[in-house]
Amino acid sequence: MDSESGLTSTSLTSTVVKLLHLVVSLGIILAMDNFLKKAFVAASIKFPSALFGMFCIFTILTVLDSTVPDAATALMNFFQPALLFIQRWLPLFYVPSLVVLPLAVKDIPAASGLKILFIIVGGWLASLAVAGYTAIAVRKMVNTEMIPAEPMAKPSPFSSVELWAWSGIFLISFVSALLYPTVLGTNARTCLPFLLASTVIGYIVGSGLPSDVKKVFHPIICCALSADLAALAYSQLSRSGFNSVLGYYLTKASSNPGAGDILMGFLGSVILSFAFSMFQQRKLVKRHAAEIFTSVIIAAVFSLYSTALIGRLVGLEPSLTISILPRCITVALALSIVSFFEGANTSLTAAVVVVTGLVGANFVQSTLDKLGFRDPIARGIATASSAHGLGTAALSAKEPEALPFCAIAYALTGIFGSLICSVPAVRQSLLAIIG
Repeated sequence: MDSESGLTSTSLTSTVVKLLHLVVSLGIILAMDNFLKKAFVAASIKFPSALFGMFCIFTILTVLDSTVPDAATALMNFFQPALLFIQRWLPLFYVPSLVVLPLAVKDIPAASGLKILFIIVGGWLASLAVAGYTAIAVRKMVNTEMIPAEPMAKPSPFSSVELWAWSGIFLISFVSALLYPTVLGTNARTCLPFLLASTVIGYIVGSGLPSDVKKVFHPIICCALSADLAALAYSQLSRSGFNSVLGYYLTKASSNPGAGDILMGFLGSVILSFAFSMFQQRKLVKRHAAEIFTSVIIAAVFSLYSTALIGRLVGLEPSLTISILPRCITVALALSIVSFFEGANTSLTAAVVVVTGLVGANFVQSTLDKLGFRDPIARGIATASSAHGLGTAALSAKEPEALPFCAIAYALTGIFGSLICSVPAVRQSLLAIIG
């Protein structure tokens, strides 16, 4: 009995320590992101603050690695729980744009919607091919032999306890919101717990679906449907209107946040986490720099300019073309890119980025096979350059040898896209093409 009691006590202490470690490490990353955002706003700097923070972290790690290697290792180990948390819940941070998609597209004509869909699918395929063929061409020129990548830690799978806990939160908060619509001060705050819980439940359930089902019913779709169904149920029972409840989900007001605002608040931390993943694979980046950088730069430039050109050729409204320019770039940086332009629909931007990722996640492996891309480097770079995080997750789940190149290209595509669009001359040339 004493032995069992001691083991239980030790296990509990270990769990508490791990939880505190996660809270502190993640809290520091979130606080850093928040501080940089405020500082850049105060200084009227349009460059993405999270991208600047990522460069700073990567520089610090690189300097420490060359001067005090143990300090760099200790810093990586300290932030490991936060990085695993971000990796585990990453798709969830993209969901808000899909949940409120009905609001984003309600004023867009059907003909324009079809044109946007054509650009998404055709653009994804073209970007995939350009990145892949570029990587293969450079690979043949440099002929660098592949070496094993640094092992990357994987987050733990979801448990039934988590599912039941979130289900309990959903039921309690849903009933409370129906009985007392403004118990937390505003409708958005009162709806936040059950809308957040429904989103998380959808993601956990979707992640547990058979792989064959997930090919056509991606967890992020399950996640968005779950949140929309919860919003619909609440709107019917409370008679408050479906669009109004979706408005509570993503308010875009820091003083009155909704569930979607909480989730999208992690997007900056995703960009900061790129510094750690790139540092971890720095030897791989250095060894295959020619293939990686050439492919990513060409793919990023091609994606932006081809979208502008096709938008003009098919007669898409300029404001909508601007909104979908960064279709192949991760949401956090895509939103930063369109902020450089006037008249962009940021909700549409986020939705298009997510839909592009879903297209890639569902079709990337079979398309790579049909294009004849066999090399893991080419497959990884092509996937991440065309379908960012969602495509990366889908390919690396079945081809772990491509994961390091996916992770690197995923980060660098967004970085180069942001750097390119921060140049006024580039923005003016894009606008000239758009018309």
